[in-house]
Amino acid sequence: MATSAVARETVFALRRKIAKIEGTLPERLEAPAGATPVDTDVTFQNPTADVTPRDLTIVRRGLAVAPPDAFLRTGAEGLDTALSGGLPKAALSEIHGAATRDAGAVAGFALSLVSLILKQGPRLPVLWIGTAEIFREAGFPYARGLHAVFGIEPEQLLFSEAPRLLDALWIAEEAARMTALAAVILEIRGSPQRLDLTATRRLHARAQNAGRPVFLLRQAGEPEPTAAPVRLVLSAAPSAPRETIAGPLAGSIGRPAFTVSIGKSRTALPGQFTLEWNPDERSFEERRAANSVPVVSAPRRGKDPAAASGAVLAFPAVGSPAAGDQSSPGERAAHRRPRRAG
Repeated sequence: MATSAVARETVFALRRKIAKIEGTLPERLEAPAGATPVDTDVTFQNPTADVTPRDLTIVRRGLAVAPPDAFLRTGAEGLDTALSGGLPKAALSEIHGAATRDAGAVAGFALSLVSLILKQGPRLPVLWIGTAEIFREAGFPYARGLHAVFGIEPEQLLFSEAPRLLDALWIAEEAARMTALAAVILEIRGSPQRLDLTATRRLHARAQNAGRPVFLLRQAGEPEPTAAPVRLVLSAAPSAPRETIAGPLAGSIGRPAFTVSIGKSRTALPGQFTLEWNPDERSFEERRAANSVPVVSAPRRGKDPAAASGAVLAFPAVGSPAAGDQSSPGERAAHRRPRRAG
């Protein structure tokens, strides 16, 4: 029996080594009974918590071990599955907006994540840090909308406006170590040199030690190397019409929608999802395509009569009907009659 247990542990260690060399984990590797995780340079669990080895699962590259509740599930099954369970709760996560016009979508998605966090745990305050340039360009969240859409009380959201990026980074590092906050949001514009790999490593380490998430919002920034395990690229998606008992209400604006792309992940491959935020249930829902087949059928009579590439042909040219589509002599005479007015 002891030999069998040693063999299982050896095979498990080899699989972990192979996954580390390949740089990815193609599946969730369950830790064998009695196995002790080693070489875990990234842990998302509380060191003082009583977690048995059978509750642990290998879910991150670099031999990281995490309990099942270490991730924040968005409610969108496709995105959560791609991220091996969701966003890590005790880590630095990046949320990018490709352009300044995406600032609203990025902020709305971050507030949605905060709503999910507050729904699961104690309703602690959230600190939003940014420079004066950020708040002048993108503005502040609307207080009444915080409660109506995200269930966040206005007094729970604290803002810290820093004159310089260096000051904002210092505030974020100090706030990331505090367990009295539910989450920390740091909003940065562009690709400043001070936001380098070293600065993000400090933020990530503080978030791990405190067991709290730190969201780095990047407005119009380049995807540079950082210590964040996950980077999501956000943009606004068209809202679907409101659903009523009689069906979709034409011309109406439905739930907020986001286009979420996985720009970086230690386990997931690049992918894109369209999520809708349900303000009543306080959760995301993945929007799937309504039609999975082509909406235009193939031509019934021979080859498609379309001309060269780039031309749009609605009807055959006059006097040159398509082959096999000749009208009868009687129909030709009717076609030549003048159209009646009225």
